[in-house]
This record gives sequence, C-alpha cells and structure tokens, in this order.
Amino acid sequence: MKKIVIIGGGIAGISAGIFAQKNGFKSVILEKHHTPGGECAGWDRKGYHVDGCIHWLMGTKEGTALNALWKETGALAGVDIYHPDTFMTVEHETGTVPFHRDLEKLKTAWLALSPEDAKEILAFCSILKKLHSFEVPVDRPMDLMTFPEKVKLLWKMKDVGAVMQKYGKVCIKDYANRFNHPALREALASFLPKGYSVSSIFFSLGAFTNGQASLPYGGSKAFSQRMADRYKALGGTLITSCEAEELLKADDHVQGVRCQNGAVYQADYVVAACDPKVLYAKLLKNEYNDAAFEDRYANPDDYPLSSEIRIAIGFKGNTGELPHTVRFPVTPFKIHDQDIRQVTMTHYHHDPSFAPEGHTLITCSINQFAEDYDAWHQLSENREAYGEEKERIGQRVINAIEKRFPSMSGKLMLLDVTTPKTYERYCNAHRGAFMGFLPTVKGKMLDHSGRIKGLNNVLLSGQWLQPPGGLPVALITGKDTIMRICKQEGHTDFIR
Repeated sequence: MKKIVIIGGGIAGISAGIFAQKNGFKSVILEKHHTPGGECAGWDRKGYHVDGCIHWLMGTKEGTALNALWKETGALAGVDIYHPDTFMTVEHETGTVPFHRDLEKLKTAWLALSPEDAKEILAFCSILKKLHSFEVPVDRPMDLMTFPEKVKLLWKMKDVGAVMQKYGKVCIKDYANRFNHPALREALASFLPKGYSVSSIFFSLGAFTNGQASLPYGGSKAFSQRMADRYKALGGTLITSCEAEELLKADDHVQGVRCQNGAVYQADYVVAACDPKVLYAKLLKNEYNDAAFEDRYANPDDYPLSSEIRIAIGFKGNTGELPHTVRFPVTPFKIHDQDIRQVTMTHYHHDPSFAPEGHTLITCSINQFAEDYDAWHQLSENREAYGEEKERIGQRVINAIEKRFPSMSGKLMLLDVTTPKTYERYCNAHRGAFMGFLPTVKGKMLDHSGRIKGLNNVLLSGQWLQPPGGLPVALITGKDTIMRICKQEGHTDFIR
C-alpha cells in the first residue's frame, strides 16, 4: 500500500486525505496548529464562539455537484443551511442599497431608489441571471480531461465566457460610474479597490441570487471538524501540532518529510496542501521555484493578495430585523496611513451556538492589502504596541456601531481582533492572505496542475491553484490531486 504524506490539515489537505483513503492509499496529515481546518477556523472568547472564515459558502444548493462533494467529505452531511435575505446592505447618505437574494426584490428596490438608472439596473440583473447557469466543475481537472470532456465543459461555460469577455477587463470603479445615483455607485465601488475586475462582484452575487452561496449552521470550525472526522473514520491519521520543516530528497524523488519536532514521515508521495510560499521557499529551499507563482509574487499591483482585520464583538441583546451584513459610513479614523470611512458589520443572531442565551455575536471586517500587511509586520515586532493598536481599532469600531445603532450603546464588549499577522502566525498564510490572487483587469488567471517541475512525487494542492480560490477550490483541488496520483499509479477507476 503506497503512503501519502499530506502537509497541511486545512480543507485541501483533509479533502486530499479523504480521497487518498477511499482510493486505497495509506495517508497521514501533518497539521501545524493544534486544531484541523487551517484558515477555516473558529475560536472561543468570553463565552462566545468567533467564526473566523466562512462569509459565504459556495455549494450550499441542494442538487448541485459541488453540494454533493461537500456532503461526500462530511462537511455538509446532515447540516442545516441558513439563507439570508440579503448578501449585504450598503448605507449611504443618499439612500440604502440592499443586495437581495431574490433578483426581483433587488430590481424593485434599486428602481425605487433610482428610476433614472433603470437601464443599468436591468442590465446588472440580467448578468446575474445569466450566471445562474454556472456550476463549479468538480468532476476532474482540465489536465485529466479527454478532448470531448473539454468541449462539453466549454459549452457549459459559454455564459461565463460571455460575461468574462465583456467585463473581465472592466474595473469595479469604472463599472460603478455607469450608475447615476451616488448610493448605487458607492455600493458597487466599495466592494474592492480601484483596479479590481468587476467580474468578482458578478460571480459572487450570481451564486448568491441562485441559492448557491449561504451559511452552514455551526460555523467554520465545526465545518472543518466534520471533514476531519470523516477522514479519520476512513482510517486516515491526522497529527496536529506537527509542522513540516523539510522535504528529504534523493535526486528527483522525495523520500519523506521531517518536522520541527524531529519526527520523520516516510512517503511514496507528498501532497503540499499548504501555502505555495511554504512549499517553494521553506520546504524546497527555493530550489524548485515556479515561474507562474514567482511572477505573481513579484507583481502585487496586478496580482494583489487580500487579508483582513476581523473585530469580534459580543452584544448583550437581539439584533432583530437588522440585515445579516450591513456596511455603513463612520466618522473617519486611521489605521496606519489609511482613512477608514466605512465599516462592514455581520451579526450571527441566526445561530444561537455562537453566543450565550440572550446575546449575539457580531463581527466587523476591514479589508487589508499590501501596505497594510507591511505596517502590521513592523508593528508586530513590538508586542505591546501591536496589542494596543488592536485594542484601539476594536474600540473605534464599537464607538462607530454605537453611534449608528444607539440602542446597542453600553451593550457591546470587545472579544478579539485579528490582523493579517494572525493568519500568518497560525496558518503560515503568505502575507496573511486568506484568498488566492485577486482578479484585476491586468492580471491573468492561473490554472495550475500542482505538479512540481523536477520532482516526480510531490504535488501542490489548495486554493492557490485556480481562481477564484476559497474553500470550494481547496475542496476540489484536494480531490484532483489524488486523481493525478491515481493516474500516475495506473489506477483506472477513481473512487468518489
């Protein structure tokens, strides 16, 4: 029985482990942290449970191939799904813009706000409706497809292709400026900074309005744990608090993995289900660098990485009819050199497991990019100053919430503040990134097989291999990696 050592116990690593076990391999997962899940995580603070990952999960719609794959791996098996009415509601001094799940409700609300934008509003809704035909392909990766399978996939993706051809090189701000009403312009432009492709909005909202993107009850940690339990039930070995340090090579073959605790795990195959920088720079000592990744790391303007500050707040009360996620303007305050003029607030009243009885968990997210990471990196060298800055930001956000929602005054408690350095520290995420390279108008999409040139038994797996990144790509590439190993081993029948 061939042995596969999997580096990383996030969603990609556990997915790879599950399909390794199902296809007759002996596998072991080595996870740095004491808990599996990687960036799909949650943690307890002061009687609350803070969800640290899932904003929206692609694949929650029954009857879809992605939903079936989530269930096969245990992630959504027997799990109830929460379907919020709105993706987000954006408040502006000139009006409120709801992004409803129901396209007719969205259209009606936007037309009532701005009848003069009727043409663009109808076109926007038409784009989202067209993308309802899109399903994330999960059967097999392109490099393992036959020619007829590729033709069939391209035909199924024709609507996606049409949208990308027309809008893939249109930046968000330029698209937003097509609308006359300032609230609509602001709502669309505030998704991501200038230079980013508007296609990211279309695909996110297309999935949401088609019922493809919702929230599993129990949150991210429970989601990951169900997959880990499925893996162990199949006979897999999951070792936590065990960080890989070095790949033991002989010519073009890796014989095993040495960990920081001195343990060595022999391997016929190694699956690096970790950040590519960890694989190429740390484990392979920059001896097998990949041009596709290096070019992108060297060009952060066209291939930016995104992280966030996440502020967790306990609320002694009920949020009532407040939209699940609301973005509202605030009295400007600075984080490093950036003026923060808006806060995005999400409440978890729908899931009572996140808070004590009569209380509600609230999280606020502030996007962070390259300059922000650099500032956090420098600040983190002084732990006292780093902690004080997190506390300051948390209190400023609480003040902003109390000003916007006076009924919450005196009932909010700061639970935790995470930064890009948090994701780097606990998950080895390069520059704190929680997604792959973000789509910009100048960037080119990466579709990588995960193979390492010069090594015949090491494969990279995870969200970095293909757009748009995130949990679904991690799930799919974990499976695809084992499919590639099966082909290399001459196994003709891959077992799902």
